[in-house]
Amino acid sequence: MDKPLLNRVAVVTGASRGIGRAAALALAEAGAHIVALARTQGALESLDDEIRARGSSATLVPVNLKDLDAIDRLGAAIYERWGKLDILLGNAGQLGELAPITHIDQPVWDEVMTVNVTANYRLIRSFDPLLRASDAGRAIFLTSGAAHKCNAYWGTYSISKAALEALVRTYAAETATTPLKVMLLSPGPLRTSMRRAAMPGEDPLTLRTPEDLAPHIVKLALPSWTETGKIYDFRQDGKVLTPQLPA
Repeated sequence: MDKPLLNRVAVVTGASRGIGRAAALALAEAGAHIVALARTQGALESLDDEIRARGSSATLVPVNLKDLDAIDRLGAAIYERWGKLDILLGNAGQLGELAPITHIDQPVWDEVMTVNVTANYRLIRSFDPLLRASDAGRAIFLTSGAAHKCNAYWGTYSISKAALEALVRTYAAETATTPLKVMLLSPGPLRTSMRRAAMPGEDPLTLRTPEDLAPHIVKLALPSWTETGKIYDFRQDGKVLTPQLPA
């Protein structure tokens, strides 16, 4: 079987379920060693069993991304073991509450911003030297159409994803002359627990699954991928969008 990511190391956040789990399995099947981050030890162990069954290997990191210093410790550990990082998938995210901005309590706001924005900033800051040490570093971050729609009651999530997009595009601009490629991935509606919480009346069987998305994540992680600083739109079957200033 073809293993286009053989001997490459991939960090996946939110790896225990949904998009993160499907991506971790797909990247492992393509040959990558998976550094799997999630809060739940049992779910990580189940993922590890599946990765091993697919002929690959994993390092399990039970961590809450709100523990920002733990991200720095992980960067040091990856450097000591591998001296590089080939793939970073920033997948973990929080929905928060769907409510008027004026009704959002400070702890909810803080948690969403920490997980969706600040943790990804710390991942970038900690892993940048490792990604640059790879011959073809790839950094992929999950965004959402909510970043642009700014619908009523989605404020906390929308604002966090808009900030994430600015963060990732800035990092892409700062690494544009290097082999590192930095992309945003907009998956659209998928059959996940976050989508179920946001849209409880929706028939999940009408939605595509994280497993449908996973091969596209592998595509973005390949050394042959050449785009950077853009949005890969799964809803449009992988159309690459260039963010535009208002007319």
